[in-house]
Amino acid sequence: MNLRLERKWLTKESTEGELAIDGARECFTLEDVVRPAGVKIPGETAIPPGRYQVILTLSERAKLGTLWSPRADHMLPLLLNVPGFDGIRIHAGNRASDTEGCIIVGHERAENLVSGSRVALVALMAKLEVGLAEGPVHITVVDAPAGVLA
Repeated sequence: MNLRLERKWLTKESTEGELAIDGARECFTLEDVVRPAGVKIPGETAIPPGRYQVILTLSERAKLGTLWSPRADHMLPLLLNVPGFDGIRIHAGNRASDTEGCIIVGHERAENLVSGSRVALVALMAKLEVGLAEGPVHITVVDAPAGVLA
């Protein structure tokens, strides 16, 4: 299974995009701001473009109740080997302030906002579980063309 996150709308507050699974559009995404290479503000910077393996692991934040998981075992998708970042997950939320570098999913989007996030995460997790049972899952993150603003 291959996921592709295309960053399409950049603002001064967030990065919005679309996520596809094996070429079929799945949902919208919301991330922190994309910054120039080498510039990172902890908890306020989108991950670098690239290809990353995705696994499901226990989220300590979900276990503590500070992050929502649709599963009773508190599992959430985790991206592996993201340069300069640790603990990058795909999870529910609504605004860039909810991301801390992670990828938020949603069914609807407005500038600097996604909604229907929990519903989108439930659907995505069901597909990831099937994909992971069949083999490795990867996500490719692609930046928007230069100069694109919402």
